Amino acid sequence: MGVQENGNGIVGGKNKYKRMDSDALEEDIVLSNNLEGHEGVFVEKRDTRIYLLACAIFASLNSVLLGYDVGVMSGAILFIKEDLKISEVQEEVLVGILSIISLLGSLAGGKMSDAIGRKWTIAFATCVFQSGAAIMALAPSFTILMTGRLLAGVGIGFGIMIAPVYIAEISPSAVRGSLTSFPEIFINLGILLGYISNYAFSGLPVHINWRVMLGIGILPSILMGVALFVIPESPRWLVGQNRIEEARAVLYKTNDSEKEAEERLAEIQLAADLANSEKHEAKAVWQELLKPSPAVRKMLITGCGIQCFQQITGIDATVYYSPTIFKDAGIKSETHLLAATVAVGFTKTVFILMAIFLIDKVGRKPLLYISTIGMTVSLLSLSLTLSFMSDEKFGIELAILSVCANVAFFSVGIGPVCWVLSSEIFPQRLRAQASALGAVGSRVSSGAVSMSFLSVSAAITVGGTFFVFSLISALSVAFVHTCVPETKGKSLEQIEMMFQNEGELQRGELELGDVEVQRLVQKE
Repeated sequence: MGVQENGNGIVGGKNKYKRMDSDALEEDIVLSNNLEGHEGVFVEKRDTRIYLLACAIFASLNSVLLGYDVGVMSGAILFIKEDLKISEVQEEVLVGILSIISLLGSLAGGKMSDAIGRKWTIAFATCVFQSGAAIMALAPSFTILMTGRLLAGVGIGFGIMIAPVYIAEISPSAVRGSLTSFPEIFINLGILLGYISNYAFSGLPVHINWRVMLGIGILPSILMGVALFVIPESPRWLVGQNRIEEARAVLYKTNDSEKEAEERLAEIQLAADLANSEKHEAKAVWQELLKPSPAVRKMLITGCGIQCFQQITGIDATVYYSPTIFKDAGIKSETHLLAATVAVGFTKTVFILMAIFLIDKVGRKPLLYISTIGMTVSLLSLSLTLSFMSDEKFGIELAILSVCANVAFFSVGIGPVCWVLSSEIFPQRLRAQASALGAVGSRVSSGAVSMSFLSVSAAITVGGTFFVFSLISALSVAFVHTCVPETKGKSLEQIEMMFQNEGELQRGELELGDVEVQRLVQKE
């Protein structure tokens, strides 16, 4: 067979992979024996988890920028309209263009991350966003403001595509779901900070307050300079570059034992298929995505489909235009409008934190069911409230409750699970580009919703618009039932095998032993 495991738990290959240097191996065994019963050759399990947590947090800082921009623009646009005298169409374009233009960053991000690595793509995304945020804060006109927003959108496109991929590739399967949900958690934290910024600076003069609101978005990106000294490169990317020893060093830091690290390394090497790595050029990858095999087609339907449903159920309309929604419900004061949005942001953040603890315990699919069904009911409630009970005290309270319920169900399920699934279901050779393709679908859907919400609401009312969103959300329940498998507790390589097996995909379960046997038989 192509993979064997000896008594020391070291996995090696026959005529396929180079063995560990014998001297280094002997030295590791001696060190392990000397420290047996104490800390061992590895850091303690708790220290490993802390290191993984730090990597996930730093990699997710770009997501704070996206969330902050979404949250702060919902309030800043009220003052931009007054200061720069922009029309309703210009308002829609300004709000929605960030999502559309970010697809350029997402598309380029896949190729760039394959070329220069996941870590430095994260750094590049931060620099681009920082430039855009600075231009927006100093913009003297709508044209300059749009220029800065275009740059910020490109940076966000890079960031939202690469962060989940990076975290999925450094994380052990037992905690991958929780850690990969961090970007969505930080998006929600950014939204809350944006809402708080709106409320805090709304009292400043109108030609200053929105500039301060937008300019503060630069601060999180400064922390990325520190992050570059902490986070390692993805071990899977390193294996793809044939930098095996560097990948091994990273796996030693992110796994609890030498045996586990070596097993993971062998799995990654098998998946990467180093002997044929020259064949997996960018052109070949895109050909495989555009003319997919049945297994890859299932992956694309699941990954891109869940990304689109995440957005076309109207979450960005709820977040970007929450002041408009509450104004339609009957709230008149701008201060009260912004205070209500803070409640929405707080709810969103609390429930995304709950998702961290549930995603690897409950599983991906049960959370998606809870999320999509709950969102459908909340959106329908909001639609009926805005249509029949606006300007009433009870109607205002019910509208706020419905919006909070909608963002709560979104945050506990489809919000984080979407990014977890799209980063873990694709094989290594396709992961970056396929994740970029899914992110493009997400950004286009987001842009379409946010750029058309005001116009559609003017045509069919705000209540009618949310009724349409509730129907789409009902469709998402059927999509989850039909197309989404359970991936909890499986390695990335196991998940790839699961999609290649039609029966196992339907059940969403695959035993570890069967995966190993199938993989080894295929390779042999």
